Amino acid sequence: MRWRKLGRIFEPHDHAPWMRSHAANPVAEHRGGDLFRVYFSSRDERNRSSVAWVEIDLRRPLEVLRIAEEPVLSPGSPGAFDDSGASMGCLVQRADGVRLLYYVGWNLGVTVPWRNSIGLAVSAAADAPFEKHSRAPILDRHDRDPYSLSYPSVIAENGAWTMWYGSNLTWSASQADMSHVIKRAESADGMAWQRDGAAVVGLQAGEIALARPCVLKDGDRYRMWYAYRGERYRIGYAESGDGRRWTRMDQRAGIDVSANGWDSESVEYPHLFDHDGRRYLLYNGNGYGKTGFGLAVLEAD
Repeated sequence: MRWRKLGRIFEPHDHAPWMRSHAANPVAEHRGGDLFRVYFSSRDERNRSSVAWVEIDLRRPLEVLRIAEEPVLSPGSPGAFDDSGASMGCLVQRADGVRLLYYVGWNLGVTVPWRNSIGLAVSAAADAPFEKHSRAPILDRHDRDPYSLSYPSVIAENGAWTMWYGSNLTWSASQADMSHVIKRAESADGMAWQRDGAAVVGLQAGEIALARPCVLKDGDRYRMWYAYRGERYRIGYAESGDGRRWTRMDQRAGIDVSANGWDSESVEYPHLFDHDGRRYLLYNGNGYGKTGFGLAVLEAD
């Protein structure tokens, strides 16, 4: 693959009390014509994340047309699984127009930095607000995922739902000990999930985390882009014939850090989408979204 970077789209600077910094985990939603809404995770002064959005026209993608005036999702009540933040995961629209927004609920820890779970918010139509499906997560810690979960990618095909998500194999007071891999779960309705706990994409030497998978089905193969972390995050790539057994091909990802600027230290949290015969990549750069998100277009596959 070869990607051409188009530039940085958005970086918040004290835009609102709930959007003081960061624009992490971008996800595109087509709103008609060349108009797209890009959802992302912002942070407040207490470092708690909320889900926000901006709207762009792909003919002029670096020009932000609108910015959300209120958060799409906010942190939950004290003691809830998402009381320390609600971060953007992925978005799926059902055939009946109902939209399912999967998000990560942050829960800060004492003996470990955090204990996160996956939640769900539902919107009845394109212009309807998202409401949290439950005060509890839809995928939580379990004997097969005993420590902490992270960002999901969900596909619905032929009446079956599949989720690829992050999970810690180990955990301690240090983030360097997380051993975070990608696992898989199945569902009949996108709400109740079953899992076997097996890692489907694992770590290589020197890595501590694989995060934020984005899975597409191209013909008879599944393709996954993700962030992998050694000293710094980079974007990796894997392929599978069945969505269960994956082969890492990170050298084919086709995008790396720039010589200088907002994405010169790291690139991470990829999200891919197609429009008008072209494939686009949203991604974060330095600081896990602190420097905002940018866009690239595929020039060769």
